This record gives sequence, C-alpha cells and structure tokens, in this order.
Amino acid sequence: MTARRFPGRADGCFWGDGNSPSAPMAIREPILKPVPISELRPTQMTVGYREVEEKRRRWREHPADKKAEFLGAHMIPTLLGPKKRHYVIDHHHLARALALEGVETVLVTVVADLHKLDKDAFWTVCDHRAWVHPYGPDGVRAAFKDIPKAVADLADDPYRSLAGELRRAGGFAKDTTPFSEFLWADFLRRTVKEKRIASDFAAALEQAMALAKSPEAGYLPGWCGPVT
Repeated sequence: MTARRFPGRADGCFWGDGNSPSAPMAIREPILKPVPISELRPTQMTVGYREVEEKRRRWREHPADKKAEFLGAHMIPTLLGPKKRHYVIDHHHLARALALEGVETVLVTVVADLHKLDKDAFWTVCDHRAWVHPYGPDGVRAAFKDIPKAVADLADDPYRSLAGELRRAGGFAKDTTPFSEFLWADFLRRTVKEKRIASDFAAALEQAMALAKSPEAGYLPGWCGPVT
C-alpha cells in the first residue's frame, strides 16, 4: 500500500492541529466512501462555539466550486471503534461547523482499527494514547460514558475559544502536544472571568495575551514568553 502524504509532513505521518498524539502515527488510506457527520462519535466533551462559528464563516467564504476540494483536503481522522463506529480524534470543531452549514457527509482517515475491542478496552487504549479528552466545560474530568454520542451534542467551552483565538493572535505556538489548546484553556480558566469572555471578548483576549507571556504559563506547550 502506498503511503498517502499529508500537508506539512514529508513522511506521510499525521500530526493534527492541537488535539493529536505527540508521536507520529502511520496513516491508513482514507475511506473514500463518505461518512455521515451525524454518525461520527466524539472523543471529547466540548468545543468552543465561537471557534465553530469562525470555521462556519470561513466555509461560507469558500467559492462553491472549491468546497469539494476543501473537504478532500480536510479529511477527519478517526478510530474505527466498537461496532465499527468512527470516533473522531481531531477536527471536532470543523465537523460541527460543517454540520451546522448543512454538510451531511465527510471523508475520514482511519488512524487505527480498534473495532475488535470491547468498549472498556477501547477507552483504555484511547486514554493511554491521548486519543480522548473527557473533560467537561468546567475543566473537570468525567466518565467516558458521559462523552457525547454525536458532534451535535458537544457542549460549549468558552475558554477553548479564547485559547484558539490566543494562538492565532500569536500568544503561543502551535504544538504537537495532545489537546494543547485545551491545556491553555484550563490555564486561562483559572484567571480570566467567564463573564468577561461573554461581554468583552477583546478585553479577555488582551488579558489572556498578558498571561500567555508570563512565567506562570511557562509549563504550557508552545509557550513563547520571554526567557530570563
């Protein structure tokens, strides 16, 4: 089988965009048969709704004749889990945005075939491989059974939106650490008031930027504050 190449990696391995494992993985050939977004199973509990809205805006800006090409270049990485269901391990925001825009199906890339495992063993493997992030909007870890069964049911974590915007603004660098933006979200959750995010996002981002450059954030992936 010929290895399929992915943008940004000369060796054909997948890194993802902040929610993927820290070590490269061999990628299986993408499934060319479209998979309904409604059948995709999440491996996290939340997304940033503001981040989703930004992806919706970008999708609407794509020319109609370029949208199929965009979908082909943004396949959803999944695990083939129990009952041969597809569990999303990255691009939850994109999947939700596309669904809200009326897109019914996406192409997926199966990273690992774990369909022979029972559910408990499946989640144990996911946990050890950093393929699951079972933390709710309050940043508290929950049981695997509490992870939503559909992308449409993912809850909003405004701190995840703030972390995503902070990265785009240069507050920290993109990093291969699993769920790196959720780690930043948890850091911001301890200091930035949620009411501020809701009422004045620009002010919250300014506060987050100052925090991102502080020594207190030095343990976080992608930190690029001053070194003394």
